[in-house]
Amino acid sequence: MKQKIIYLLTVVLCVLLLVMGRRFATANPTVENTGIVTVAEKVKVTAVVDPEYEKTVFSEDWEMRGESIVLFEGEFMEGYKKGKRELMVQRVDDLYAVEMRPVSQGDKIAVYRNPDDQIDVNYMFAEYNRVTILWWLVAAFMFLLLLFGRGKGVSTIISLVLTVAAIFVVFVPAVLSYGNIYLWSLMTCVYIIFMTLLIVNGYTKKSLAAIIGCLGGVAVTGILVKFCDLFLHTTGLVDEDALYLMMLNPENPLDIKAVVFAAIIIGAVGAVMDVAMDISSALAEIKSQVPDISRTQIIKSGFTIGRDIIGTMSNTLILAYIGSSLSCTLLMVAGNPSLLLLFNTEMIVVELLQTIAGSFGMLLTIPLTSIVCGVLYGGNPESENKKVYRDMA
Repeated sequence: MKQKIIYLLTVVLCVLLLVMGRRFATANPTVENTGIVTVAEKVKVTAVVDPEYEKTVFSEDWEMRGESIVLFEGEFMEGYKKGKRELMVQRVDDLYAVEMRPVSQGDKIAVYRNPDDQIDVNYMFAEYNRVTILWWLVAAFMFLLLLFGRGKGVSTIISLVLTVAAIFVVFVPAVLSYGNIYLWSLMTCVYIIFMTLLIVNGYTKKSLAAIIGCLGGVAVTGILVKFCDLFLHTTGLVDEDALYLMMLNPENPLDIKAVVFAAIIIGAVGAVMDVAMDISSALAEIKSQVPDISRTQIIKSGFTIGRDIIGTMSNTLILAYIGSSLSCTLLMVAGNPSLLLLFNTEMIVVELLQTIAGSFGMLLTIPLTSIVCGVLYGGNPESENKKVYRDMA
């Protein structure tokens, strides 16, 4: 019962920290939205009325416009308009490299208010409703997590929800409110580390050892990134998304270099936490099976386990970073036959920095976690004394 009360208090405390963080994050004015604010609504296509509606709208010059307009009937699926049907349009521009598929009966889509005065309908196609299948996948994942993890599965789901909330409810608004991105990114990482390990594993020596190892790994990653920034001469403009982010408010642009720093340490904290927990958990199991193991043997075992982990985890980092920007990487390689130019391109430099800094963080996490485990798990005094006598002999 005591453990359950502590567990509930931990969850409540984490939620309260999110609420407080949200208030601080949104205390300042946010980046001005210079685009057109649109409210999307879910619609089901009930019938395609006219697949060549552009001939009606642009009777004289429709062939020169390079686009087609589909007139269809849609039924609203939610809100106060639920069940109501209206005529809507979809614009399919032939100038795009990949042409959007015209809607057909039964499609579930998102629409918004039509801004074009030339077309006499109220709503226009925005996107296909793709998120439904993703929610089914999330539901299936959570079901399997509960099936195999049971109590740990519940804790894992709670920690995942709180992690996503920390990023989207606190960190992102803080960045867009011109908060100190370096400080907010570090606080977000610390929150995720404490919250995840305490909720999933409780207040144990195993959790404490992993937390200390994680904090050390993240600190090394952050220091290394800032140190390298002095010599790499990066601007933060690693892709066109960074440029768009700066142009949200040209008179008071966001610190793009700080955004890159945040991306690196937030991307690394998951891998660092994984390594720390693996070592801490393995050494705790060794201690439970071999109670008379010495502190020195615990630390040596941690180093051995760490050597097996670091190789695959470094590969995991570089594959994750390259995979997330594979299209840009292919484009850069195709457009830069010179390896000298390719590996000095800022986008490639930042990708490599992410991998190297994250690997350094994991590398330090291994000995730090192992040493902390040796101290916390303790050793059998007789075993320690016997070793001393053997060494003296």
